Amino acid sequence: MGSTEHPSRRAFTGLLTAGAGLIALSACTPETPAPSPAAADAPTGSPSAAATTQAPAVTPAAAATSTPTSAASSPSPSGAAATQYSLTDPTSPWVVVNKHRPLNPQNYVPADLVQPAVRVAVSGEASLLNSTTAAAAEKMFGAAAAEGVIMALASGYRSYSTQVATYNGYVAGSGQAAADRASARPGFSEHQTGWSFDISDGGGACSFQPCFAEQPAAVWAKANAYKFGFVVRYPWMFHEITGYFYESWHLRYIGVEAATAMATGGIATLEEYFGLEAAPDYL
Repeated sequence: MGSTEHPSRRAFTGLLTAGAGLIALSACTPETPAPSPAAADAPTGSPSAAATTQAPAVTPAAAATSTPTSAASSPSPSGAAATQYSLTDPTSPWVVVNKHRPLNPQNYVPADLVQPAVRVAVSGEASLLNSTTAAAAEKMFGAAAAEGVIMALASGYRSYSTQVATYNGYVAGSGQAAADRASARPGFSEHQTGWSFDISDGGGACSFQPCFAEQPAAVWAKANAYKFGFVVRYPWMFHEITGYFYESWHLRYIGVEAATAMATGGIATLEEYFGLEAAPDYL
């Protein structure tokens, strides 16, 4: 699922902040880790999709079940979006997947996977997105290109079986504790929903590395992605809420209204926007 020339895609990424080294927790691990190359040969075909149970649709305010641990008074998203969506149904653009909230069913496969008409740096399943995300990505990539910024799709959909191989490779090479810091457990990866993807710069500079945040594609996406319905899912210094350190390359579609409400309201994470508890570690 892409070149093996970037080991940082599979290993801990060092982030330097406030004079101290932080070890990055990577939600985006499209390849198997180096300690277990045999895992790369595991089949990548998606298991049959189980029937998805429709959960009651909710507004952001109704979704609040507890106060985020980051702050006692996080901004309220009440009324931010007119349309109501489920937070648990994987077919919903508002589904929240984190270390406390696995996919249901865990072997979910989007029924409408397509390859968007954008520059792609990968092939196979990793080049696919669900149809809604693909259409929004095409508009966003086109708008960026019109301003002279070239970006590429670096990792899109990832099946349950691919995540099994990826995660098990980490466990075999480094143990479960280290694996949980480097890779999402099977059934806990946002990539499996088809609603998220990773971008790279047109030239591939700093792909999946901290320095990507300074590349034109990342700078442009941070400032403009909300206009097309996307947010940077794992923002800087919110790892105690999201469970992952900053990933400037990982974009998540939630719709233009919700993304705009987060951007204009200064709300950094989906957990805060929907009033959900922080999920720094697995339960």
